[in-house]
Amino acid sequence: MLLEALSSAILGLVLAWLAAHRLPHRLPDRALVLCTGVAGALFGAFVMHSALDAGSLPLVLVGAVVVAAASLSLLLRPAGRLRRRSATA
Repeated sequence: MLLEALSSAILGLVLAWLAAHRLPHRLPDRALVLCTGVAGALFGAFVMHSALDAGSLPLVLVGAVVVAAASLSLLLRPAGRLRRRSATA
């Protein structure tokens, strides 16, 4: 269990760092992104560990990466300005 938690936290941190490095203009503060990646990965590992009842490590890590990526995607802002049309147009 400790190996799963440590591995998933490292994977979440790496995934969050890559996202913050590649998309700095579309993400909020780097500290929030890194914390979200780690928290998402740990939650994903917990869910997969509970669902598989101490299953294999690779499946738990896949679940951790999927939930971390989904959590990070919720932080993304639109790339450009939204064009709003007035009600009279």
